[in-house]
Amino acid sequence: MPLRLLSLAAVAAVAAGSAPAQTAHSGAEAHRQHARQATAAPQAAGASLTVPGQDAFGAVQEIVSILLADPATDWAKVNLDGLRGHLVDMHEVTLRADAAVRRVEGGIEVAVTGQGRTLDAIRRMVPAHAREIDGRDGWQAGAGELPNGVTLTVTSADPLQATMIRGLGFIGVMAIGSHHQAHHLAMARGEFHGH
Repeated sequence: MPLRLLSLAAVAAVAAGSAPAQTAHSGAEAHRQHARQATAAPQAAGASLTVPGQDAFGAVQEIVSILLADPATDWAKVNLDGLRGHLVDMHEVTLRADAAVRRVEGGIEVAVTGQGRTLDAIRRMVPAHAREIDGRDGWQAGAGELPNGVTLTVTSADPLQATMIRGLGFIGVMAIGSHHQAHHLAMARGEFHGH
């Protein structure tokens, strides 16, 4: 029997009810069953999954694990919704903002622009990050307002640092520093309310 006829026969069999019946589960029970199956499969194969499938979800999951393991966690202050909003801002700036990079003496000037939610995220994140990295390794960083975004300028008098800044470009400069993780944990704990 040609493949097309086999496919049609299989569809007809399912429609007629001859396929094995599946047990109906509530949404919560289906999720629990899926989780049990998903964790059993890699363990059976000797592997261990570490990535939850989405980066922001993984960041939140990692922080939840830290909060749960810390007996000093003040659950009355915990604000994971605030952290989620910040992670959404990071997504907007990283993937949706337009960044027109121009080489200037000693580094770069970037016109970071967008609309709507992206513009709001740019205005919260870019100036805050400029303040965070200003003075790092002799860098001068500052942000200025644009009608549809922010201008980020990062320079250094040191030619090696200037070359590094240019190589990093906008997204590399935004990613510089290991303060992000501590900042996210402080946000989740309700100890920090800015960007």
